[in-house]
Amino acid sequence: MHITFIGQKGVPSQYGGIETHVEELATRLVRLGNHVTVYTRPWYTPSDMDKYNGIVLKSLPSIHTKHLDAISHTLLATLHACIIERPDIIHFHGVGPSLLSWIPKILRPQAIIVNTFHCIDREHAKWGPIARASLQLGEKACAMFAHEVVAVSKTLVNYISVSYNKRVNYIPNGITPRRTAINDVIIAPFGLRSFEYIAMVARLVPHKGAHTLIDAWKLAREKEPQLLQNTKLAIVGGSAFTDDYVKQLHEQARGDSSIVFTDYQRGDVLKALFAGAKFIVHPSTSEGLPIAILEAMSFGKAVIASDIPENMEVICEYGIPFTTGSIDELSEKIIELAKDELYAASIGHSAREFVELDYNWDDIAKETQEMYEKRLALREGILAVE
Repeated sequence: MHITFIGQKGVPSQYGGIETHVEELATRLVRLGNHVTVYTRPWYTPSDMDKYNGIVLKSLPSIHTKHLDAISHTLLATLHACIIERPDIIHFHGVGPSLLSWIPKILRPQAIIVNTFHCIDREHAKWGPIARASLQLGEKACAMFAHEVVAVSKTLVNYISVSYNKRVNYIPNGITPRRTAINDVIIAPFGLRSFEYIAMVARLVPHKGAHTLIDAWKLAREKEPQLLQNTKLAIVGGSAFTDDYVKQLHEQARGDSSIVFTDYQRGDVLKALFAGAKFIVHPSTSEGLPIAILEAMSFGKAVIASDIPENMEVICEYGIPFTTGSIDELSEKIIELAKDELYAASIGHSAREFVELDYNWDDIAKETQEMYEKRLALREGILAVE
């Protein structure tokens, strides 16, 4: 099969759940014998990079602003896919890019259109009224024009089914099993030492809740100064067209040397930051299915996360939930895990076994391949319509 992925910023993933999803999925689809093309943006993936892990990379420009970057790139990528690439499968990622998934219906009617619903983007605080209206149209287009709709969480399956009366494939995000040793040399430049910090790994956008965590961390240190005196908070991530918010976070942390901002990290550095953390905190208010939580669990880390439904799918039995937005309750959960390292370790061990069994990228790629093959068989009349 010839498969094109549209909507992501690029690969290899530097940050972003969709980019990680596309990289992991596309790499495995190539291993399964497919020809996979991923469209990239030159500000994210170098324009002279034309192949990665067997994936063919096509760099196209975009209008690199908060509101026009994704849609401008999606338009060019969709036209290129329909007119030049002419693939069997055109797979859009995200409801914003799915807004243009009607174009292949006209220019490449033979192609199978797949739209993956990664999250309810219009709920994110960074968007204004016009952007939210456009994203809601993207949701409708996602359901209307796709031959197959994929949702990465059971919560999203229910949302799409009820809101748009559409049959949905549940194919979640995943993890690669990890057995990474700690490495103090790699994390030393951040002033960190293994097992002497807790971490949050996320883009620094309001709905990820870093501001809530900073306040909760300060409160926890006020409540238990002796317990946490030698422990730091590492916030791993950076701006995503949210420079003002990042400045606000730095101002919020001003004067507190226990709070460390590492900016975006990837590869061995990111692995070392996960491996060396006491535990991970993920205080978001909106998600699809958070890869950062899955990855933390794959490293055998206990995770404290907000009790939104998408997080609870993963951590309900294998993590520590707290009431979304509650600074006091989050501070108590931080103290609880910091006091009992054996308890944190036991949660992390169970969490790793759970995600390795239920959220493995190899299995997810095979499910995706089967979905493509089934739809192609329906198109060719080999398989009867259900």
